[in-house]
Amino acid sequence: MSACVIGHITVKDADQWAQYRAQVPATLAPWGAELLFRGQLAGVIAGQHAHTDTVVIRFPDLASINGWQQSTAYQALIPLRQQAADLELLSFTD
Repeated sequence: MSACVIGHITVKDADQWAQYRAQVPATLAPWGAELLFRGQLAGVIAGQHAHTDTVVIRFPDLASINGWQQSTAYQALIPLRQQAADLELLSFTD
């Protein structure tokens, strides 16, 4: 059963966000993750949405998401991420 991380993002510092984004792929590779989508909000069709950007990353399973999230490599990026953007990261399984 595959699993996805969906991130809803509002960038606070574009330069720091670019640094963070450049480093994330190396943290994903050991977990067999694939970046499916990265884009900016075009419009809200129904309801409310607070963020401007979205990312969707597919993992082989929920255990891989948890391993990635807790990995030393990704944990090292969290301070940069917190300075660069406000976001929610959600995990989903199919």
